[in-house]
Amino acid sequence: MQGAQVPDMIPAPRFAIAPLLVLACVLTLASARAPVAAQDATRPEHAEAEHVCLDQKERRAEAESGSLIRLAAAMHTAKSRMPGTVVRARLCHGSAGLVYVLTVLARDGKVARITVDATSGTLVGER
Repeated sequence: MQGAQVPDMIPAPRFAIAPLLVLACVLTLASARAPVAAQDATRPEHAEAEHVCLDQKERRAEAESGSLIRLAAAMHTAKSRMPGTVVRARLCHGSAGLVYVLTVLARDGKVARITVDATSGTLVGER
């Protein structure tokens, strides 16, 4: 059988289906993730959705203008409302002007986002 040709190797059907299974898994996971992403985008709880926060250069310029209370005073206001540790502080544009948005970790483990007016030092909101 010198003249007999060996047929080209054809991949087994089980290996030909593997890319299709991978694609199906990816599409399934992507479609399962889409509603969660849509919910995140529409939630009003995020401070970033309500406030546009200043970058370092803008914060410095506002602080040098002399119209703001010190961050320590805003932290004191927040701690008087909820004793705990301020774990994050941002200076942002609120609906009525500049506000400090402070994230406070209470002693009992609860987390609150407290908003303090950056010019008067009064409590504006809490969540």
